[in-house]
Amino acid sequence: MTEAHAQDNPEARREVPFKVVERDRIDARRYYDQGFYDREVEHLWPHVWQMACRLEEIPERGDFVEYTNVGKSVIVVRNGDGGVSAFHNACRHRGVQVAQDRGNVRNGFVCPFHGWCYDLDGVNTFVYSPDHFRDANLDPVELNLKPCRVDTWGGCAFINHDDDAPPLRESLEPFATAMDAFNAHEMRIEWAESCLLPVNWRLALGAFLEGYHVLTTHPELIPAGTRGKEKYEASRPGVAHASRYSGTADARSQVDNYLLYLRNLNEGNKGMVDRRELAIAESLRDVELPSDETAGRDFTHKVYEALTEWSAETGVPMPDFNHIIENNIPAGTWYAFPNYFLQPIFGSAPQYRVRPLGPELTLFDVWALTPYAPGEAPPVPPTPTPMAPDDERWPLIPSQDFANLPKQQLGLHAAGFEYMRLAEGVEGMVSNVERLVDGYLAGADKEQLARAVQHVTGRIGHVDMHTNEFLDLG
Repeated sequence: MTEAHAQDNPEARREVPFKVVERDRIDARRYYDQGFYDREVEHLWPHVWQMACRLEEIPERGDFVEYTNVGKSVIVVRNGDGGVSAFHNACRHRGVQVAQDRGNVRNGFVCPFHGWCYDLDGVNTFVYSPDHFRDANLDPVELNLKPCRVDTWGGCAFINHDDDAPPLRESLEPFATAMDAFNAHEMRIEWAESCLLPVNWRLALGAFLEGYHVLTTHPELIPAGTRGKEKYEASRPGVAHASRYSGTADARSQVDNYLLYLRNLNEGNKGMVDRRELAIAESLRDVELPSDETAGRDFTHKVYEALTEWSAETGVPMPDFNHIIENNIPAGTWYAFPNYFLQPIFGSAPQYRVRPLGPELTLFDVWALTPYAPGEAPPVPPTPTPMAPDDERWPLIPSQDFANLPKQQLGLHAAGFEYMRLAEGVEGMVSNVERLVDGYLAGADKEQLARAVQHVTGRIGHVDMHTNEFLDLG
């Protein structure tokens, strides 16, 4: 059955094993079955936008990054015109990779096997001993590196193997507009690490798609005096990260709770609150506030004002916080389907990327991003060597999440464990992502998939699982 036929005829869609039938029950086999994984490799990953690299990794002509996922290698390069190009990483002679990892090929790519050469636009410029080949094998167009679709947003290059997939920007909404407000394009790498997790990639993803786990897994993020009473409700818009402190105690206690929360994010989730942002917030501890009832929110506004003044003095580009407040754009964890996260509070953010290495093995990439004044950003760190989930170098908060996941993966194999039971609303994004994956595996209509991608993409907790949009995807 062709993909076009499957999309034009709902009755001819591909069969999906372990399909999500009840929206609050997810079959455990989806997270370890080889056949299900193989279907993802064939029908999901070739059709979605994937974050391939940060643009600061390729600032100069000839700089390149190799991006690999599910056995496919793509080179992203700063081309001769200063733009960004991408090519499938295979010499047109016998398929040898022409570049690996990261580096600079100012004079173009040279195949290490037989010396065939390509310029920065992928055009073949040299074939060793061409007289050895039939003319049919030397068609100039066929000798060029095969291009891969590429586009840029938010300081990153994204690739897609499907030339007919919707445009990048469309596929990132409403995530992109919200992260534009937080100046995602101004963020630069402060540090980068990777974790090799013995879990399914969607299991790793699911740990960051809901806030239900925070009370137990990250108790230091719950305000003093509210632990044991925390309700798992979506935060209110705007300054949502501070609203939980308003009205919980007197103004001074609220401010101290909030500063402790920011310190925990700075130390425990390296990059979510930058050290400079924290210092500015702490310098305001004794500022007068008009009301106990709104102290948490009022204090956050004071921090916003101070960060704006600091930005004007130092040249460090900070978001327009007035725009964020006026447009009710929440801070916190934001997700872009299928495998990309940003988590801004002020002007900095952790960035996550989740890539499968097999049915039960995942590479989890983590960057700490923060804005710098022009010319002050540190050198881009080298490609990290993946660490184990229990490596003591991980900050507290990701280490807490990484500690849970291998136990969950093993638990899914337990005799008698048939399916996960999801809480309505609070774990709705887990269900929505799983059902969207089913839509790709089934070969659902591309326009319908595009609408569903936009429904899933956004801030965690912004949508529950009870959405008819998904009912016919798989």
